[in-house]
Amino acid sequence: MSFELLATIAVIVFAMGFNYTNGFHDAANAIATSVSTRALTPRVALLMAAVGNLIGTFLGGKVAATVGKGIVNLPEGTGSLGVVIAGLIGAIAWNLITWYFGIPSSSSHALFGGLVGATLLSGPGIVLWHGILKSVIIPMVVSPVVGLILGYLVMLAVLWIFRKGHPGTLNRGFRIAQSVSAFGMSIGHGMQDASKTVGIVLLGLTVGGYQGATRHRWWVDVLTALVLAAGTYSGGWRIIRTLGRRVIHLDPPQGFAAETTASAVLYTATAYGLPISTTHTITSAIMGVGATKRLSAVRWGVAGNILVAWVLTFPAAGAVGAIVYLAIHPLF
Repeated sequence: MSFELLATIAVIVFAMGFNYTNGFHDAANAIATSVSTRALTPRVALLMAAVGNLIGTFLGGKVAATVGKGIVNLPEGTGSLGVVIAGLIGAIAWNLITWYFGIPSSSSHALFGGLVGATLLSGPGIVLWHGILKSVIIPMVVSPVVGLILGYLVMLAVLWIFRKGHPGTLNRGFRIAQSVSAFGMSIGHGMQDASKTVGIVLLGLTVGGYQGATRHRWWVDVLTALVLAAGTYSGGWRIIRTLGRRVIHLDPPQGFAAETTASAVLYTATAYGLPISTTHTITSAIMGVGATKRLSAVRWGVAGNILVAWVLTFPAAGAVGAIVYLAIHPLF
């Protein structure tokens, strides 16, 4: 077995490791609101999210292309595989750290940060800063703002439309509606986050010399979908508690509004091939929805801690990716 093949297999293994941590780390994105409002039981919600992620994996081709080609230009030869492996390890490390502390950070930005950090130290590798600005920095700023404002407006619309409804009847109805909105959110998560892993695997296969046209694409999609679904079903209860309870206590109409808002943003971004953070989108939508009740209803201290983690994610994962690359570079 050649070294190139071994290195390519290592890329796939670490990509699936990142994919699994993405699943349990970001499971909260799709189900936290549904669980907190008791619209769904935790295990039913996780199973539904796993199925939605599975479906969404096959619908995010444009996002996969952006990640595979628009972030970095890797060095020639097997050295590029070392860069990808180091970047993935950086992303996995940050996912595990933020999961341990129950902080809903962005797995997407951890992945981009890890790749950029490793590429910067690889010498011939080139970071496509224009692509970083377009695909990482601008969406990192814009998507939370859009989620916050749109969540606020959607919740205002829900309150106005159902202003004469009986609270008990409305809560029962919106618990049912949340089953639909949560499923839509989980599909959006698959369209975004699974596609990023697909892009990384295809990048590794290409530089390893094992990717020709779209010949390998079907099994990459299937493998990514299954691993992400398994990670999702394993659950990420620390982060689910943060999003579902610590930021704000949601009722069913608020949960429906937040999930519907986030789904709309994710689907729009996917249609244009923009890799945005599902974590940023749903978290900001929850804050926007909660602010319609009263500003003090949102625990802004918790929100501030989340914001700090968002800012740190890219450089922190990049630093780990760079350190790992220095350690494994002699092997390549």
